[in-house]
Amino acid sequence: MNPLSEIKVLSLEQATVLPYLTYRLAMDGAEVIRVEHPVYGDPNRLVGENRLGEERMNTYYLCINAGKKAITLNLASPKGQELLARLIRELDVDIFATNQLPRNYSKLGIDYERLRSIKEDIIWLGVTGFGPDSNEAAYDPILQARGGLMELTGEPDGFPQVLGIPLPDMGASEHAYGLLMKALFLRERTGKGCRIDLSMFESTVSWLTVPITLTASFGRVVTRRGNTHEFFAPVSVFQTKDGYVYIAVGNDRQWASLTELEPFRALKEPAYEKNEGRIKDVQNLNRKLAEIFRTLETEEVIRMFKEITVPVSKIQSIKEVIEDPLVKKRLLKARDPKTGIEITLAPAPYRTEFLEKREGVLSFPPRFGEHNELYFCKHLGLSASELAQLKEEGIV
Repeated sequence: MNPLSEIKVLSLEQATVLPYLTYRLAMDGAEVIRVEHPVYGDPNRLVGENRLGEERMNTYYLCINAGKKAITLNLASPKGQELLARLIRELDVDIFATNQLPRNYSKLGIDYERLRSIKEDIIWLGVTGFGPDSNEAAYDPILQARGGLMELTGEPDGFPQVLGIPLPDMGASEHAYGLLMKALFLRERTGKGCRIDLSMFESTVSWLTVPITLTASFGRVVTRRGNTHEFFAPVSVFQTKDGYVYIAVGNDRQWASLTELEPFRALKEPAYEKNEGRIKDVQNLNRKLAEIFRTLETEEVIRMFKEITVPVSKIQSIKEVIEDPLVKKRLLKARDPKTGIEITLAPAPYRTEFLEKREGVLSFPPRFGEHNELYFCKHLGLSASELAQLKEEGIV
């Protein structure tokens, strides 16, 4: 049995950090209901190309919202808050999540104390930029800048760079996922819900394991180093005849094996036998290696290095990653029943029983307010005319 198949999640979500978390929960089979304001909605719905030819279904939104349901609700109104309370109570919601600013919790009627009074064992999650005592707005690049990630990314003599993926967003999502699993376990054991506050900034800084220890404890300056490694050599990108490869020599035994290969035998020098010597002369070493790699083809390098068990990889484009045999068989799909358009989604980080049974197919990302009738009429018992009246009043 899928352990999350009976878990219901109500998520007042927008942007990336919370939608990615609930997408992860949806891939595990949880029933995820995303809640949006009936006028403004999730701004990410409007980002990217409009390939479906309809509003609020742009391509950027499609990437992390498959497998969910979507309703609209104006929580600034008493009627909206009343409907939220009914949804929590009558759907028997397990998890309520939000990435609203803390100053909006009470105003929207979503603060933990209120929701706990509605359902005592609810698990409440608030994801903020800088913690529950701060109302400072935060986007992923801001967290990368303040959290030190940009200081560590880029060439030594170049500008700080943002990462290629939004690690503060997605990293915080993963941390939240773990906290929710712990909360569900504790509730199963004790019958009690809880409040979880997660700071994206704290999540981001927690990844700085080596930089913080070496800086704070030993006064070492840790900064951008491009493609090289601070402690191991050779570890870097090298250009071949027809592309680029990344090699990672992690110990002296691997280096000795490398220098037994015909093209690299000239580098079998006493000064390079130990990693310490290679690190001391890393610029000259990499220059010598670069000259050799430029005479070789990518597949030739990969074949040689794999034979001696030294880690190596071609620098793959995203298109090539999609075609990688370890990826291709695990890509997820979602087909739009309205237009017939099928989208390809990144694979789950691990195999789930839910996805295995569905052969990797999720429901298409929901349209704006697509499931209002399902939840307000079928589940709460409102009539079609009552729903229409709420829509006219701006409640849904």
